[in-house]
Order: sequence, then structure tokens, then C-alpha cells
Amino acid sequence: MPAAGPGPGGCRRDARHPRRRDGGDRVRPRRVVVTGATGFIGSAVLRGLLEARAAGRVDEVRALARRPPGGWDGAAAGPSWRSADLTDPGSLSGALDGADVLVHLASRVDGDASVCEAVNVRGSEALAHEARRRGVRRIVHLSTAAVYGAGPHSGLTVNEIEPAPVSVASATRLEGERHMLAAGATVLRPGLVVGRGDRWVVPALAELVARVPARWDGGRGLLSLVDVDDLAGLITTVATAPAAPPPGIHHACHPRPVGNGALMAELAGLGVLPEVTDDWSWEVCVRRLRETPGRISERQFSLLALDHWYRSEEIWRATGCPAGPGPLARLAAAAPWYVAFLGERRAGVPSRGPR
Repeated sequence: MPAAGPGPGGCRRDARHPRRRDGGDRVRPRRVVVTGATGFIGSAVLRGLLEARAAGRVDEVRALARRPPGGWDGAAAGPSWRSADLTDPGSLSGALDGADVLVHLASRVDGDASVCEAVNVRGSEALAHEARRRGVRRIVHLSTAAVYGAGPHSGLTVNEIEPAPVSVASATRLEGERHMLAAGATVLRPGLVVGRGDRWVVPALAELVARVPARWDGGRGLLSLVDVDDLAGLITTVATAPAAPPPGIHHACHPRPVGNGALMAELAGLGVLPEVTDDWSWEVCVRRLRETPGRISERQFSLLALDHWYRSEEIWRATGCPAGPGPLARLAAAAPWYVAFLGERRAGVPSRGPR
């Protein structure tokens, strides 16, 4: 089997890995079921899984969705779709029949407590129960580093501090993790995810630089970022590699944190954001933010401006998956999308994102 190249289709791995099930910790994942395949990260992962299928690393890719999109109907290059709703546990019965791997990416990152509870907790619990009942051998679950809470955080390892989510969305995603871990899942916690399709990170920066037009605290804050295609490549590798990484929690950011000042300068150089030249102290930045109301909260501002980075080398090393050149190097490819998206949203920036 030829080695796969990096990117959404999976990361490079040893071509000598056996393509077989042998009863140990090596398994050829023949059938992969994925939730959340129509979302920002999920659509990139779906592309990677379909590339893995085309390369012969998996036999079937099945996607669960409340309303399967019509564009794939009957398309040989697409996945098989099945209607399922995480808020309706009965709809999950049989959804994992014959599956070797479950990739659970679906979640609610906004909405009231009842909605987040229904999807992130009860839905994950029902899906984990179905996976155990059907004997699914490998589970990959996407969570978020936002479960750690407000911060600032500087170089945290997994669970170095007790998670302390400050929003309903993050709290229910943490509870959903627990159900997946009980089923033996590999849980991935990325930080900020950027790239084509990002409707939170860079749009939020665009609003904030308009409200606070300066380098925030000198741009010193270090952030854990990951490009969506690099993250998708990692998820695809965890799902399809013959040797699974150990179950448990792993940070899934790029190993090198990015300075807020460097991020803003790169986006300005690409014409995505305006250039700023003044340096303001954090106290001045917060005062200006309060004086110019908008959709992004003070807490979200601190998430994007102050230290929030998490040590993430372990999962890339364990999977043999290259982390890539880093999210700053990937921004040029996404810049035209960002420019077009921000142009359409001049009246306001969407508020979805880590909460």
C-alpha cells in the first residue's frame, strides 16, 4: 500500500503497515461512520475520508446527518448518507451497523442550555451506547480546548489543570467527552481552528480590530491554532491508521503557538485585516472594547489576545502525522475566502465560536 501524503486525506505513514484485522491493536478500518460531516471541520474530514477510501485504506464512508445534503445523492465519489438526529436517540439505532470506526464531530457551539445538553451530552451518550452495542472498535471524538475555561493558559499539558468551562456550550462538550471516554474513545481537543470556512476566529478578529485598533498588549499573547486541513488530516489518520493511538484525551493544536501580533500582521499583509501600528496596554484595550460595544465579548477578546496555548506535540508524534508548516503559512490559501466572507458581513461579525 503506498504511503499517503499529508493533508485532509491523511498523513504519511509506513507503507508496510498490514491491511488486516488481527485481534490486537492493529486493525484495518474497513467501514467508517462520521457525524458532523456537513460542518466546518467535518466537511474537511469527510474529504479526507473519501480520499482514504479512494486510496484503498477504507472500504466504506458513511455520514450521519439530520438532513442529508442532496448534492451527494447517487454520487459514486461521495459517502453513503443516513438520516440520524443526536436529539432523537431512537434515530441512531442501527446507524453503526457493521462499523469499525466512529468519527464523532457533531456538536452545538451555540444555543441555550437545553439545546446544548440535548446534542452534546445526551446525543453523545446515545451514540457511545450504540457504538458499544455494535462493537465499534475505534472511536474518535472531537472536543475543544475551551473546556479549560477562561485562562490565560501558557503551555498546558492535558488536564494539567482541572477543566473549568465558563459557558453552557463548553460545559456540555466536556460532559459529552466523558461518555465517549467511557466507550474507549480517542478525544481530540483543538484550540482555535482557522482556514477556509472559518466563521469565528478571523471574523472575530476583524470585529475586534475595528473596535480596538492597535496591537493588543503589544501582540505578545500566544495562541494555539491549527489549520482546518491539518486538523482534518490528523483526524483522518487517527481514524484510518492500522495502529490506533491510545484512547484518552489529546491536544490537537499545531505544536508551535502563534503570537497574536504575528497573526494579525500576517492577516494584514494578506489584505484580510487592516494594518495597525499603535501598541496599547491591556488595560487600554479593555477600556476601548467596553466603550465600543459589539458582538464579541470581553472574555472572547481575552481568548484571542492573551495566552491560550496547549502543548500538542504528543498526538502528532504518536500518529506519525506531520503537523505541517503551521497555520500562519496556510493563511495565504484561505485569504481570498476570508476577504469574500468578510465583504458579505460588513454589517456584523457572526458570534459563533468557542464560548
